[in-house]
Amino acid sequence: MFTMNKIAKIITLSLFLVYGILFAGTTGKIAGKITDKNTGDPLIGANILIVGTNFGAAANIDGEYFIINIPPGDYVLKASMVGYTPTVVQSVRVSVDQTTRINIELSEETYQLSNVVVTASKPIVQKDLTSTEAKISGDQISLLPLEDVSSVVNLQAGVVDGHFRGGRSNEVKYLIDGVPVNDAFTGQSSLNAEVNSIEEIQVLTGTFNAEYGEALSGVVNQVTKIAGEKIDGNISVYSGDYLSNRTDLFSNIDNINPSDVYNFQGNLSGPIPGFSNFLKFFLSGRYNYDDGYLYGKRVFNPSDSSNFADNNPDNWYIGSTGDNAFVPMNYNKKFSLQGKLSFNVSGDGKGLVFTGLYQDREYKEYNHEYKLNPDGDYTRYEKSFLGIASYTLVLSNEAFIDFVASGIHSKYQQYVFEDPLDPRYVNPDRKKDVSGNSFLTGGTENWHFNHTTTSITGKTDAIWQFDNVNQVKAGIEFQYHNLEYEDFQIILNATSNFKPMLPEVGAFNYNTYKANPYQFAAYIQDKIELEYLIINAGLRFDYFEPDGEFLKDPNRINVLDELQPPFPDSLLQKAEAKYQVSPRLGISYPISDRGAIHISYGHFFQIPPFENLYRNPNFRIPLTGDFPSNIGNTIGNADLEPQQTIMYEIGLQQALSADLGITITAYHKDIRNLLSTEIYIKNEFRKFSKLVNKDYGSVKGVTLSFEKRFSGGFGATLDYTYQVAKGNASDPNDVFEKAQANPPIDANKQLVPLNWDRTHSLNFTFTAGVPGDFIGSFIGRMGSGLPYTPSLQNQRTGLENSDNKPGIFNADLYLMKYFDLASFKLSVYVKVYNVFDSANELDVFGDTGRAGYSLELTRNQEPPRGVNTIKEFYTRPDFYSAPRQVVLGASVEF
Repeated sequence: MFTMNKIAKIITLSLFLVYGILFAGTTGKIAGKITDKNTGDPLIGANILIVGTNFGAAANIDGEYFIINIPPGDYVLKASMVGYTPTVVQSVRVSVDQTTRINIELSEETYQLSNVVVTASKPIVQKDLTSTEAKISGDQISLLPLEDVSSVVNLQAGVVDGHFRGGRSNEVKYLIDGVPVNDAFTGQSSLNAEVNSIEEIQVLTGTFNAEYGEALSGVVNQVTKIAGEKIDGNISVYSGDYLSNRTDLFSNIDNINPSDVYNFQGNLSGPIPGFSNFLKFFLSGRYNYDDGYLYGKRVFNPSDSSNFADNNPDNWYIGSTGDNAFVPMNYNKKFSLQGKLSFNVSGDGKGLVFTGLYQDREYKEYNHEYKLNPDGDYTRYEKSFLGIASYTLVLSNEAFIDFVASGIHSKYQQYVFEDPLDPRYVNPDRKKDVSGNSFLTGGTENWHFNHTTTSITGKTDAIWQFDNVNQVKAGIEFQYHNLEYEDFQIILNATSNFKPMLPEVGAFNYNTYKANPYQFAAYIQDKIELEYLIINAGLRFDYFEPDGEFLKDPNRINVLDELQPPFPDSLLQKAEAKYQVSPRLGISYPISDRGAIHISYGHFFQIPPFENLYRNPNFRIPLTGDFPSNIGNTIGNADLEPQQTIMYEIGLQQALSADLGITITAYHKDIRNLLSTEIYIKNEFRKFSKLVNKDYGSVKGVTLSFEKRFSGGFGATLDYTYQVAKGNASDPNDVFEKAQANPPIDANKQLVPLNWDRTHSLNFTFTAGVPGDFIGSFIGRMGSGLPYTPSLQNQRTGLENSDNKPGIFNADLYLMKYFDLASFKLSVYVKVYNVFDSANELDVFGDTGRAGYSLELTRNQEPPRGVNTIKEFYTRPDFYSAPRQVVLGASVEF
């Protein structure tokens, strides 16, 4: 028979299924039991409150309570009951998607009038953890030499330069306050929150729950700060430069200039005066400039012309008009702003929140050929804006719904001069003045690349604590994308009198397209918390509508040369919708009060980056010409299947003492439907490729982590990863590039080590000092060398990735001293990156396996026709990691 209570529960669950979503977690939970200290009996109706908030609960008939919908942070709890002395529990840490258990014993009231004060300590073993994840608080980040989110992520076990457990770098989902911020065009993160605005970073490298989608390898959830009860803020500045004695490798490294690296950042937050109970704000901003450590020298200007055709070097003509100034060739300039407004419209929860983030970045990527003509190479520009509006509807102490609407707009541009008709663009023949192994003595890169992605998302997050055991999540999400792409070549030839002109739109050297794909997803998930077992079980459904057409038979591509878009249906076919159902299961079994074993399993689904679906939309394959690697060689495929991964994991958490713990995890990934290319031939001689789902891979590994919580004046962590990551290819274009080799190379028929397969990785941190007085911290990273393919004179001498580069070692240092100045706290600090100036070899020559020496230097060959020697050209500073960097700074808190 249905009681009113059961009917109410069924109706509530139905509402969740209608209104819920797959909104990533941004809140946590506190739960526990309140008992009589003397008898151990449960205290029915005892009140527990989070001090300074509206969050609270009352104990049930078993003395148990729970409080949900709590943003991550440190809190103070107060438990009270008539006839008992109130108890205050300090330093209660709440983390995203986890339950913080606080059991409280109340003593019968005596003449003592003050509260009983207890300090909580977060347990080493998180018993409700059913897969691998790391949570790093903003306070922890502030004590280490970490500049951005990527440096925090790369410090975690199983992560190698943005590759999570052997996956490709674009297989990771990045979130800010639970909202996706990946650029759908590239699959990479469009923007990240600055570390001074982060409350907590959640890094999921294991089999994450059903609420997380569109990721094959991992999830990074950045939860930003919310304003407190009073106005506070922080202003920080630093400056510095690179310091190294390796002057033979790094040009201009001995010219120390504090303005080469500088940073300004600050934040301000609190209630708005006059509306303190209703409206709060958080503002954060940062401007960062880094000149980089790779310099060119402006010996030549792009318009310079030289002649090295004569066999006698004495007769060479060198037209050099440069000023010989050093020019940064891998600089980075970034400006970011973040704002958050919180309206407590109902007085019973988070209410209405508006968030905005803006990021503007300008940078260069080093191009060795342009070392003496640095102004002729590309500059890259990225602008992103994220807007979020969320409303929390609190239905009861057991249930709430987050309604979220968000939009992210990302724009990427790449060019030498902004105006494509700029007269400073020069004849591409200037790049042919020199021979191979020579620095360019003139010329410009004559292409423009522009793409804009706008993604609009509507979703809701619903959580219902059904009872003390079951926490149910269910939801839906809809995401609409608008893609606009353009690339074109600037034409300079005799016909145009060598003045810049543009080709016709739709030609093979002027590609444009617009597309409006959309996605839908739904999931349901239950977190079951028993004393002896915790289960996370969920099911996820993903649907994708590509909004595109693909070429039925690439062998008929020559027919399109005689046609103009739109092409007939006999040649093209509309891409079909894609969908998948993905089960996820995680189980944690506490083996004692100090240990727990977890196992997890899941299927994961991800649409390939959209640039691969719509590339070369006019299917133009030129028969001749020198084009960038992504132009004129490959056609996209709007009918690509989703990439898929099946992941398994088993792990053990064990506390060795109250502040020392160890975690051991073993994992396996089976990866299918990765992007690859298929070879076709046009007019019986011109090879081109079509993107298809062919690549596959397999990853297995073990991680071992130690953590010493900060106590007794110091804390430390150590993470070791052993991993074997293999696949048939590291790059989707691998098959095409091998077909273009001379002689052609067969595609792999067996698994080979992937380019990012670092077999052994060790990260460790050490922090010591007295918080509020002085802090010193140290980060160390060690790793075996990444694989490379042995070769001699561009011909392979071994199997693909059959040898390894030298191992790496890096150490960073951070020292800070605090001073109290009236109501302000001043701190001065020094950060030293790569303390020992380690010469880590990130790239190597195929004939030696080293970055500093090639057998080409010993070969009897004709000297380059240019202004450099063969040794100068084979001196590659870009093959090494950044040299030592030292910055000095100060910050003021108020």
